[in-house]
Amino acid sequence: MHAVDDILRASAAWVWFPRGSEQEKTDLQLVRHPARFGGGVKASQVDSARSPAEVLEHAIERTREWGETELTFWTSASDSPDLEDELHRRGARHVDTVAVLARPISGMPTAVPDDATVEVVRTEEQLREIDRINVTVWDHQSALTDESLREELDEITESLASGTGGRVLSRIDGVAVSTGGCTVADGFVRLWGAATLSESRGRGAYRAVLAERLRLGAEFGATTALVKGRIATSAPILARAGFQHFGDERGYVLTV
Repeated sequence: MHAVDDILRASAAWVWFPRGSEQEKTDLQLVRHPARFGGGVKASQVDSARSPAEVLEHAIERTREWGETELTFWTSASDSPDLEDELHRRGARHVDTVAVLARPISGMPTAVPDDATVEVVRTEEQLREIDRINVTVWDHQSALTDESLREELDEITESLASGTGGRVLSRIDGVAVSTGGCTVADGFVRLWGAATLSESRGRGAYRAVLAERLRLGAEFGATTALVKGRIATSAPILARAGFQHFGDERGYVLTV
């Protein structure tokens, strides 16, 4: 498993750029999300010699220039300077906390119930099933168009072929109920996008998705699994699966 400093650096460097997004990297990382994911701007990775007020003011101005009204800021222990006090001062709402969790891929099997099956996503029909789960679980997410579906399937196919990641789908009694993705980078397998239909939670589908992503990560050469688990949902399951806690990241929303 990677050293603690490497885990923290890898967590801080992890940013999602949705297809169709725009981004700017100056004093911090800004990503404008497309309307399919609810729009708005996500901010992270502060690295600046400017004051917290100046850094945040720049993020606000850029958000307005993009024509957006909501700025979501994810704090990290690696931020320099720390903007959390300035976010509080400006009335930002704390909306979520995720735990930074990691574990060695090998040596810790994840128990999966017999009635939970899992498969690597390779077909358009599997991707449509994933899309139905995601639209149900995630707020403000709209369904893929036929064109976007084909583009996403091409990305998944390319990731599998290059050994850099993939998507998996779990079923209970043959019904698709849970999904998640993974990306391999610098010896880590990043686990992301896990979603399980509410009526099927607690039956092992998420554990099946976790186990298969760990298997893929090992197949693609990763040695450490890294995930940001929501404190209220996935983090306790991940802890039981052998993940260690390496700190928290907090999300704040500011209306601009």
